[in-house]
Amino acid sequence: MKKLSTYILKHKFLYLFAIFSMVASISLDMLSPQLTKRIVDDVIVGGQMQKLTPLLIGILCVGAGRCIFQYCKEFIFDLAGSKISLHIRRDLFHHVQSLSAEFFDRTGTGELMSRVKDDVDRIWDGLTYVGMLLLEVIIHTAIVLYCMYSLNWKLAILPTVCMAVAASIAIFMERKLDGVFEAISEENASLNTVAEENLAGVRTVKAFAREKYEISKFLSHNQRYYDLNMSQSKLFVKYHPYLSLITKLLPVAILLLGGNLFQKGEITLGDLSAFIEYSMNIVWPMEMLGWLTNSFSSAIASNRRIKKLYEEKPTIIEPEKPVVLPQVKGEIAFSHVSFHKADRHEILHDITFTVQPGKTVGIMGATGAGKSSLIYLLQRLYDASEGSISVDGVDVKSLSLKQLRSSISLVMQDVFLFSDTILENVKLGRKKQLSLEAVREASHKAQAGSFIETMEQQYETVIGERGVGLSGGQKQRITIARALAKKTPVLVLDDSTSALDMETEQSIHETLRSLPDTTKIIIGHRVSAVCHADEILILENGRIAERGTHQSLLAQKGLYYQTYVAQYGEPAPSPEAALAAI
Repeated sequence: MKKLSTYILKHKFLYLFAIFSMVASISLDMLSPQLTKRIVDDVIVGGQMQKLTPLLIGILCVGAGRCIFQYCKEFIFDLAGSKISLHIRRDLFHHVQSLSAEFFDRTGTGELMSRVKDDVDRIWDGLTYVGMLLLEVIIHTAIVLYCMYSLNWKLAILPTVCMAVAASIAIFMERKLDGVFEAISEENASLNTVAEENLAGVRTVKAFAREKYEISKFLSHNQRYYDLNMSQSKLFVKYHPYLSLITKLLPVAILLLGGNLFQKGEITLGDLSAFIEYSMNIVWPMEMLGWLTNSFSSAIASNRRIKKLYEEKPTIIEPEKPVVLPQVKGEIAFSHVSFHKADRHEILHDITFTVQPGKTVGIMGATGAGKSSLIYLLQRLYDASEGSISVDGVDVKSLSLKQLRSSISLVMQDVFLFSDTILENVKLGRKKQLSLEAVREASHKAQAGSFIETMEQQYETVIGERGVGLSGGQKQRITIARALAKKTPVLVLDDSTSALDMETEQSIHETLRSLPDTTKIIIGHRVSAVCHADEILILENGRIAERGTHQSLLAQKGLYYQTYVAQYGEPAPSPEAALAAI
């Protein structure tokens, strides 16, 4: 992770100019009491009326100059802070994208949204408005105290003591608030996760009449979030009145003490007037300390959480010197592959098979048998615990991740479509290369063109989030079209025809059989999905229980035979006749 100071130094010239504008603005502001002192001593007391006009013009010029420098200061702080937050959010999102699948297995979407959005926004506040005011408080206070000591060191001791007390209260309050802000951020992440899951699965919630339960779950997190914010408010309200008391009493104390010094002849009436103005000027930094401490603590806590996210490292990394194949032919080999996750039992055990380029392997098995895990290992979303997986004779751990994954078109079991046009969803794998004609061709091969072209806007039709507005079968056909349009050496269909009728499924499998140069891995629960494969693997409890062709597996009268009987009744007199009947 880049340190926050790295981002700030990158924009140091903007910050330097902003600080210069701030110092100029504050310095001009400090001139006003000096001009007031001259008006009181020279004009009102001394009767030198000829000085009044220049002094009034001076006050006007000070006001105009202060407005210009204030504008420059605020605009440049906002500009620099916005640029930094842009880069922080970009780098953070890039880091999140680089993390491996196992990280997303244990991290909720709502939590990541809180980090990328809410925490970066708080840092943004800390680098712009809040940071600017904190810096202004420091510079302003230093200049005011200098001016006060220049006028009368005895009278300046009082505001110095008041500032020290106010700073001590602010530091103490910041330490108290730090832990509360950490808890608020964590609860905010949980609240986002619950809301995101509920809204994404709203149809399931309604289908099972679980609205009351989901509302109750949300309200419990909402109540916790409320309680934490109230704890923050109580801490703020507990200590802020002390700061307010100091700011209200200081001008009165200055007036009393200064009046006494004036009577003794140690200061002039103009000095006292200027000192009262300075005391009023030093009031607002003390009033701001509580609020600024509150907001800056939040920014520090957010930066700490982002650092914690940066501590996460991808477990799947690009090799230092990756092998880049001149052309991927599509030979896939699993050799004694076993796989388990850190928090789970063994998912796959001693899996060995080879698929020659252009051939088809079918994979069947009960839910949880490990079928999808084979594909995750092939794409290196996870690494095998034992054994090796190779593409064209090269271990996938040695291949470039970009080449490996871009050589495989995957139709996933969990259909995902972006909230965009059908055209952009189909073009996902090759957005810059694919023409509308290529998208149409792939859609017709996937049996999707017929319903797409009946829509009013056809391929420019915008579909809702995750494909809302389409049936399950329509969504599956669009994802198949997306995979076909990519035209890769390896095509994987992970139970991707489960929502299709038998006739449409057969049409798609005929399309697949017409791709002689594409290696195909077809995962399914239906015999009809895998029966034409060159080899069929039957998985049971993470192991290959049976393997062979459709005919040989029927002849074995094992698991595959039982599945066939369950789906079609008693098989035909011969395996050949059974294949012809499908």
